Amino acid sequence: MKLSNYFLILMTGISVLGFAGNEDRVGSAGASHLLINPWARGSGIGDAGVANMNGIEATFSNIAGLAFTDKTQIKFNYSNWMGSAGIGLNSAGFAQRLSESDVISVSVQSLNYGDIPITTVANPEGNIGFFSPRANIFNVGYAKKFSSSISGGINFKVISENISNLKSNGIAIDAGIRYVTGDNEKIKFGITLKNVGPVMRYKGDGLAQQVTYISTGFVGSLEQRSATYELPSLLSIGGSYDFIFKNESKLNMALAFTANSFSKDQFRLGLDYGMITESLAFNLRAGYVYENGIISAENRSNALLGPTAGFSLDALVGKSKNALGLEYCARFAGVFGIIHTMGLTISLK
Repeated sequence: MKLSNYFLILMTGISVLGFAGNEDRVGSAGASHLLINPWARGSGIGDAGVANMNGIEATFSNIAGLAFTDKTQIKFNYSNWMGSAGIGLNSAGFAQRLSESDVISVSVQSLNYGDIPITTVANPEGNIGFFSPRANIFNVGYAKKFSSSISGGINFKVISENISNLKSNGIAIDAGIRYVTGDNEKIKFGITLKNVGPVMRYKGDGLAQQVTYISTGFVGSLEQRSATYELPSLLSIGGSYDFIFKNESKLNMALAFTANSFSKDQFRLGLDYGMITESLAFNLRAGYVYENGIISAENRSNALLGPTAGFSLDALVGKSKNALGLEYCARFAGVFGIIHTMGLTISLK
């Protein structure tokens, strides 16, 4: 795909989002798990890495960053989503460089809500079994470096949600661009359009019920029609700058703005301080996400309070300095407690 086509996709999305979003639509979209960052390193800087996240992490932040994968990357992460709510978020991803400029990725995220008792009108107390609601996302991404300064990418998603007798399936697309400039590529800019796709609808036996027609006495099945719902599309724009110090350490400061079609707009700030030795790389991260009313407990409409923090530790092994890393992030969810995200990353050069 030509670079001009990427810009066309993004500019069309900007126009749609610019005129589609308003406060009356807040909370009216579905598939909200598309808004959850499953990865620890990007979450640690408050999802501000629109311009600077690389590898598999970029499949959430800005797919264009996938083009900066060294050779092969494998990642596994787990989150106790909403802290004490008992929801498990499992994530896994694989990225592979195909050529000097082309990279592909495959990743999956799965939300497990645990076992919930089945209840009916005749059995309001349950005791007839359990069901396990799930929400899954399957991603296939592609990114390309068009020049030393410009890269772009596109990510295809297959979305599914289900309970015991209802399910909903859909598709969505992300697209993104990154521009790099300055000495040692210190300055980066990025823009991404996410979660663009057709409406979804629930289907299944749960919408059918047995009825008796009084006029004929015939007993039959009546299926109710479920309403459609839209995906939580958004546009994010961001930039970052690297402060490089004499001891070979680096501080990256990232800023981003997210225009949400179905929730409040957000401003993001992220800091990532890294130190590298011959055998070890250590990064310490912090971030903050601000939206209107988030400071006030009475006006807050987001379970997440804003602050984030995390770290990663990578062992550099072999002549190629392949990285074997552990990562952690903490997000604060008020009465739900702390959301812990932890995992393992293997990066081969």
